[in-house]
Amino acid sequence: MTDFETITVPAHLCGYPGVAFGGYVAGVLAARSAARTVRVDFRRPVPTDAPVRLAPTADGGVQLVDGELLLAAATPAEPAAEAPEPPAWEQAQAAADAYRAAPPDGMVDCFGCGLHRTPATGLRLHCGRVPGSALVAAAWTPGPELGGADGLLPPELVWGALDCPGNAAGRLLDDRRAGAVTASLTARLLRPVPVGAGLVSYAWMLGGEGRKYRVGTALATAGGDLCAVGEALWVEPRTEDRSGTRA
Repeated sequence: MTDFETITVPAHLCGYPGVAFGGYVAGVLAARSAARTVRVDFRRPVPTDAPVRLAPTADGGVQLVDGELLLAAATPAEPAAEAPEPPAWEQAQAAADAYRAAPPDGMVDCFGCGLHRTPATGLRLHCGRVPGSALVAAAWTPGPELGGADGLLPPELVWGALDCPGNAAGRLLDDRRAGAVTASLTARLLRPVPVGAGLVSYAWMLGGEGRKYRVGTALATAGGDLCAVGEALWVEPRTEDRSGTRA
């Protein structure tokens, strides 16, 4: 990487309208970091369809900036949370079906978890609660359109597969509100991920206080082989009481 690089996140790679999908952005930064395990901290929303600049840092990380504004920063990190055993493919498929049948309020057209995305236009991380466990999970199969020339899911999309499940864990396991955003995502990729093959994304709660909560997330093959593991900090939107005071 040179002293700086300009990138533009296409509009279809959004999380919220006009805002780049956080998992994808984290993966772009991580791919340009020298570390195997990377933590990405988000400072401001990253816009879609607008050029922003990547620049290396002295510690082997990368910063994403818009003019003088710091949008996100990637730094070397300790290994992410240890993942529990993934649910079986059939369990994850049933959880995803249940989620789609009765989705929570506040859904948007997110590249990661949007309900109207197809296997060619999104990840379809429709994570529902797995009965009898403290997990949410989704069974999904990335279409070949999402893969590279090598038939593999690009690393930035593997990072994306670790993002939205954390939101689902907060909503379904800890009664969190709609509209939460990823404040940080730490991940380690363990093996190549082919497109056209079944995958299971899943997440679990690690703790929380006030508007902030922490989750563990992981990606596995349909056969249970772990592909990537992550840990994320999510922040709920502020609320206003009847006096107009924000909490």
